[in-house]
Amino acid sequence: MKFKETELKGAFVIELEKREDERGFFARSFCVEEFNNHGLNTRVVQCNVSFNKHKGTLRGMHYQTAPFEETKLVRCTKGSIYDVIIDLRSGSETFKRHFAIVLTAKDGNMLYVPEGFAHGFQTLAPNSEIFYQMSQIYSPEHARGVRWNDPAFAIEWPAAERIMTDRDRTYPDFTG
Repeated sequence: MKFKETELKGAFVIELEKREDERGFFARSFCVEEFNNHGLNTRVVQCNVSFNKHKGTLRGMHYQTAPFEETKLVRCTKGSIYDVIIDLRSGSETFKRHFAIVLTAKDGNMLYVPEGFAHGFQTLAPNSEIFYQMSQIYSPEHARGVRWNDPAFAIEWPAAERIMTDRDRTYPDFTG
């Protein structure tokens, strides 16, 4: 795996190192030792799959508050997504800044999302599937979100007819 830190400290794009032959390829997508060598959280207590029928489905921007803050390792396993994270760590030099990347099943790249970040994505293809490894169990009482188009973050999303829940569409303006 190749670990490339983004401009948001602690967030990484992780590229698979594929060993290819006529059968296809083999690659590691997780290794405790390699993650530890980069100072990353290796705890995995829950794995989630998000399947999205339609192009333009937007899910996010979600996070959990303490003591249930979570690290996520996100990979698109079918289709493609525009994946976005926002640094919500109030003492961080990149507070309120975001990072976006296109993740596809074909490239296999992953996004490591540290605690204290909001995360969301918009599907770029129908029947897209996303696989998450989570460091914390889901706690509905600690679940929060910020609005996908809040001017505080100035995220430029791909043009699309968006499909999303009312909850994700109506989070209040960010005041942190």
